[in-house]
Parts: sequence; structure tokens; C-alpha cells
Amino acid sequence: MAKDVFHQQVKKALIKDGWIITHDPFTIRISEAIKLQIDLAAENAIAAERNTEKIAVEIKSFIADSDISQFHVAPGQYLNYCQALEEQEADRIVYLAVPSETYQNFFNSL
Repeated sequence: MAKDVFHQQVKKALIKDGWIITHDPFTIRISEAIKLQIDLAAENAIAAERNTEKIAVEIKSFIADSDISQFHVAPGQYLNYCQALEEQEADRIVYLAVPSETYQNFFNSL
């Protein structure tokens, strides 16, 4: 699986924020023939007395010729990952990492 252009930047930002990268990529097997690969998985201790918070991060750069095409693909992948994790790791939250300009132009108005 090819890593997104901003993969390392997102990974470094998570580490700087105190997250421990546990999978790169994070693979979820749905069946013998079907597996999904989320870009990153991480954990962060919220407090000493609490359990750990777990996340999975799908990274999209939106640098292809058609931002609209990528906009339609990204939420579809996100929803697939949410559903798969709900069945296998319900305590893991899925995030979609996109450039701030893309967020403002496409996602902020939803």
C-alpha cells in the first residue's frame, strides 16, 4: 500500500502530541479474502488512572487532479473503516486526516 504524501507529517504530529504509533499501517481482516488497511493506529494514555484511548487515522492528501473525486472516496473509506472497527475493535475511534484547506473547502460546510 502506497503511503499518502502527508503520512509522515501526520505521524510526527501524533507523536509530538503524545500518541504512541501502534500500527503503520493498521490492517483489519473482514474475511479470508477481504482486508482493509487504515494508514495509522495509535494509543494515548489519557491519565494514569484511566484506560488508554485508541484511534485509527486515515490520511488523505487531496493532491490528485480531482478533489471532488477524492472527496467522494474519502468518506466512503472512512465509513467502511468505522463499520469494520465497530465489529472488531469498538473502542478504537476512526479519524480522517485531510489538509486544512481541504477541510475548509469540503468538510466544514457539511
